[in-house]
Amino acid sequence: MIRTGLVTLWLLALVAAVGSLFWYQDWVYQLPTPVPDTYVPVQTGTVIKVTPSVASQPDKPVFLHFFNPACPCSRFNQPQFNALVRQFGRQVNFAVVVMSTRPYSAEQIQQKLGLRVPVLTDSSLARACGVYATPQAVLLDSRHRLYYRGNYNRSRYCTDERTSYAKQALTALLTRSGRVTDERALTAYGCSLPYCKIDND
Repeated sequence: MIRTGLVTLWLLALVAAVGSLFWYQDWVYQLPTPVPDTYVPVQTGTVIKVTPSVASQPDKPVFLHFFNPACPCSRFNQPQFNALVRQFGRQVNFAVVVMSTRPYSAEQIQQKLGLRVPVLTDSSLARACGVYATPQAVLLDSRHRLYYRGNYNRSRYCTDERTSYAKQALTALLTRSGRVTDERALTAYGCSLPYCKIDND
């Protein structure tokens, strides 16, 4: 009887610990990513230099997916990014910008994402675009001017269609129907970039 009670208490404690861990992780994600002290804002309309391999079709917009394989938020985001590539791949040049101190080959990233898109490891793109978290979406118009920099979704698992910000930005650019202005879209959430090298110093 005593042994059964102890096992029950141990199981309840284990469930409570796991539940608390999940709650804490979700609560942390609800908080904006801290802005680094060295952060320099980049204004909409700023021209961003991208390599010819990314702008393979120069008359099309460019979508940069800032991705850290070690970031849980980036992993949760993968299905939505894949869906965007499938939906808009003929109208937009997509590329992945890997933000990690660990070296990855282009093939490894393409395999992780299940996509054959250009993969960049130029961490200076984060500073050029004003990115300090992952995952983040950066959309450039056909002249490579910054059109949108922000979140994919308000939901951690990118399941809320009403706040599918990256998709809304793509649609707005392609149909010339305005911009995404929701503050929740433009305030970075996710993993900060201390994992990553965003300075070239």
